[in-house]
Amino acid sequence: MCPKVICVIMGGGRGSRLSPLTQSRCKPAVPLAGKYRLVDIPISNCLNSKYNRIYLLTQFNTASLHRHIQESYRFDAFGGGFVDILSAEQTERDQNWYQGTADAVRQNLSHFNCRDEDIFIILSGDQLYRMDFRDIVAHHLQLNADVTIASTLVSKERAHELGIMRVGYDYSIKEFVEKPNTPELIDSLIISDELCAELKNMCKLNHCLASMGIYVFRAKTLKDALEQKGTDFGKEIIPTLLGKVRLCSYVFEGYWEDIGTIGSFFNANLMLTDTVPPFNFFDKKNCIYMNPRYIPGSKINSCRMSRTIMAEGCIISNATIDRAVLGLRSIIRDGSKLTNVLMMGEDKYENNADLDDDGKKGIPALGIGKNCVISNTILDKDVRIGNNVFISPEGKPEGYEHNNIYVRDGVLIVARGTVIPDNTVI
Repeated sequence: MCPKVICVIMGGGRGSRLSPLTQSRCKPAVPLAGKYRLVDIPISNCLNSKYNRIYLLTQFNTASLHRHIQESYRFDAFGGGFVDILSAEQTERDQNWYQGTADAVRQNLSHFNCRDEDIFIILSGDQLYRMDFRDIVAHHLQLNADVTIASTLVSKERAHELGIMRVGYDYSIKEFVEKPNTPELIDSLIISDELCAELKNMCKLNHCLASMGIYVFRAKTLKDALEQKGTDFGKEIIPTLLGKVRLCSYVFEGYWEDIGTIGSFFNANLMLTDTVPPFNFFDKKNCIYMNPRYIPGSKINSCRMSRTIMAEGCIISNATIDRAVLGLRSIIRDGSKLTNVLMMGEDKYENNADLDDDGKKGIPALGIGKNCVISNTILDKDVRIGNNVFISPEGKPEGYEHNNIYVRDGVLIVARGTVIPDNTVI
């Protein structure tokens, strides 16, 4: 009997590194590229790989994520596919919420209805990449591995940020170090000449193999591993399996970015405005799925725009925009200038009577007012920015926080629902 492949997406973390974008939503629900959510990436990779048994493990600020999943992923009654949300719950057996990635899977083993010979793919909910998971499963089965870790080549200068593996020529993992912190240790983990010869054109000098946080487990191995102590796969479970089970690496060739910080998230979005970005949403063979909304087309009046991605339902008048991602229902008024801006848009339009340029009762209307200048900024959903407003992170210290305005990784963030009056300089 062929093994069943079960995909598990981790969506339960607090997402503190992406704060303030995660103040009212979990990481997988953060908007991406104008019209998607981060969680659409791993789900689409599963579906494009013909794996449609998908579990999403959630815990913090889950309302918008649950709504998005329910509205976006509906399967016919005969295909057997599903995206099933498993929220943290207290039971007679366990009174704790999820304590980490491994603990989240441990608490839900009874829900997966798996056999020992089945295959689990454990995925992160906050990465940008496109992978055919059939390739890593085939690699896993060919090597007769118990656990296979997807890896990507990174320069040794970045090794201290990630979990790094020393891998033999036969793809077996000899050593696993979470965020190595000395030059000597990093040098010892540089990819070997023997494995370079095996990888051929993929190999790069002075590079290491970093874990992508994507794991393939034999179901029995996963069950046995989770009987031991340990709450996190990368920090605890995987290191304890070294030398006890057959632990192998699958080397991924392609774009991959962990977008768990504000800086990486901001850059990953603006990168999409390049003529040929490293991650391409226009790949018709491997599309990224999303909520099929019923929103009118965008309306553009006398604008100058370059390197800009724009979702549906935007209303933009006489604006100058360079290198920006504009989310659903973004509204930008006369004379405003945007440079390096991620605008997440609005959840809904206001009533027609409220769509005048000046808003009502002294409160700016949704969107950006007239003659504003905004640069290097993330505007979360439903912001109200008045006329003649200047916004930039320039001159503000890292960690700046004031009136729902934040600076993280050199990027200024205007938190969701923030109101900025006319003539404000930030």
